Amino acid sequence: MSQMDRVPKAVIPSVTVGDYYSKHAEALHMKLIAGASGLKRKIREGSVNRPGLGLVGFFKNFAWKRVQVIGWAETAYLNSLTPKESRKRVRDLFSQKIPAIVFTRNIKPPEHLLEEAENFNIPVFKSSMATLRFLNAATICMEMDFAPRTSVYGSMLDIQGVGVIIRGDSGIGKSECALSLLARGHSLVADDITRVRIFEGRELIGSASPVTRSHMEVRGLGIINAAHLFGIRSVRHEKRIDLVVTLAEWSKVEDVERVGLDESHYEILQIKIPHVIIPVRPGRDLATIVEVAAMDQKLKTMGQHSASEFNNRLIQTISNQ
Repeated sequence: MSQMDRVPKAVIPSVTVGDYYSKHAEALHMKLIAGASGLKRKIREGSVNRPGLGLVGFFKNFAWKRVQVIGWAETAYLNSLTPKESRKRVRDLFSQKIPAIVFTRNIKPPEHLLEEAENFNIPVFKSSMATLRFLNAATICMEMDFAPRTSVYGSMLDIQGVGVIIRGDSGIGKSECALSLLARGHSLVADDITRVRIFEGRELIGSASPVTRSHMEVRGLGIINAAHLFGIRSVRHEKRIDLVVTLAEWSKVEDVERVGLDESHYEILQIKIPHVIIPVRPGRDLATIVEVAAMDQKLKTMGQHSASEFNNRLIQTISNQ
């Protein structure tokens, strides 16, 4: 099976409390205050939860797989109990094997809660953010971390705002085409392999591995740094995927598209992306064709479909005769 025929498979990331903290501590104003030994605990659902009824001992349908968030209301309830009863409620909560707890508004947790957190190896954090704001921001971060992702064999560029993946069999000329587009002022997202994740369940975002970002392999030259050669504006860390272009040998393309009325799609993570197959043979300026394909796709998103407009004009001309 060639690289071009491989179907991208979705992977659901595994996220630990430590991973989440290291990536989002600054954005969420989080500070670890207890339970450091539990940073390897897994977060099993990509959302957050306020324990609510869990603090009174009702755990039916309790979202124990999520990070728990405690604000003024939950803290006031715990403080209204006797120290013995409050400690019991905390133990019951920790017995649900929750991944972590975050106190918002810089609330100081009860000392017995911090003690039990150490006993149960459950990380406790403090954030200066308001509870509602923290819930919203933390949920967005969770969605990013838990978004299904995959990898596509192909180079990706930003061509005047259109995210284009250029794919095809090894040696077909993907990197050479991408290099020509860079020389024309477009931006590189990824070379050879593009990482893809879902954003908000409706868009695909492409990026490169941090190790290979801004680098390209060009046969005959080796590894080059696009940012050093073409400037920092020639590299983007990530971009929405708007179009997939497949480069294929002319002899392997059964029906070469001549009009453009029939639109095809390429499916990645169950989301369909407009797809164009470009036959390759000596003498064809692939960079120009890919550039035009990107601009044509941009026009289509603006409601201007050149092939349909031409077809309608042709039909009108014939009907008037």
